[in-house]
Amino acid sequence: MAADFGPLVSAGWLAAHLDDVQVVDVRWYLNGPSGWDAYLGGHLPGAVWLDIDTDLSAPASRQAGRHPLPTEAAFAAALGRKGIAEGRPVLAYDDNGAAVAARLWWLLHAIGQPVAVLDGGLAAWEGELSTDVPVPMPTERAVRPWPSDRFASADELAQSQAAVFDARTAERYAHGDLAIDPRAGHVPGAHSAPWAANLGANGRFLAPEALRRRYANAKGRGAIAYCGSGVTACHDLLAMTLAGYTELALYPGSWSQGGADESRPSETG
Repeated sequence: MAADFGPLVSAGWLAAHLDDVQVVDVRWYLNGPSGWDAYLGGHLPGAVWLDIDTDLSAPASRQAGRHPLPTEAAFAAALGRKGIAEGRPVLAYDDNGAAVAARLWWLLHAIGQPVAVLDGGLAAWEGELSTDVPVPMPTERAVRPWPSDRFASADELAQSQAAVFDARTAERYAHGDLAIDPRAGHVPGAHSAPWAANLGANGRFLAPEALRRRYANAKGRGAIAYCGSGVTACHDLLAMTLAGYTELALYPGSWSQGGADESRPSETG
């Protein structure tokens, strides 16, 4: 199985390997319904649910952003509580084009755990949904440090020679949305790369050659991705991985951190 696992798998592949992976539902909605309630209403068989706000992030603050990286110990503990053993392949999904699932993918990918995203998400699944809530067997996990080359601070981003991509919508990149963003604008020199444009009309990722063209600025330079809070930026990182780029990093604080620091420059338009 390892040879054909990730970064994406199809719903057909998953149906044939459901017992071989730990399925994780990471549905979450910005200012919307509860991801937990959505999970309870029907999820993929055997799936456990992880909360982006508490399991995949540290507490929000103006200094750290809306979805700071969880500490290594907190992340290990969250996975252990859900019975996700080290080395077990993980399949992440959501119902929004992998906008949220990509966050779990990046965190696990960074520490070397086999992980994939369900291409097309919940809508691609043709089988029955379950309302049973599994009772996981907790497991002990070693605390794995976040690799320094997979994550960039605001200062490291400002000093880097890598291409920088902003995964927010083009409108937010250009003008901001003060209902969400601390101020208008974006990191100076960043390229606008809205995460949703990584997908085709069918809701699945574009072919690798199309993604290579989209992220051509990363060729030979590497890339750092950010967004509003470090979630959908992981979608761009997944797209660049599919395109064959390897020197990639996430700026976890993203604009919710960088934009809140008035001492840092910004560009608009």
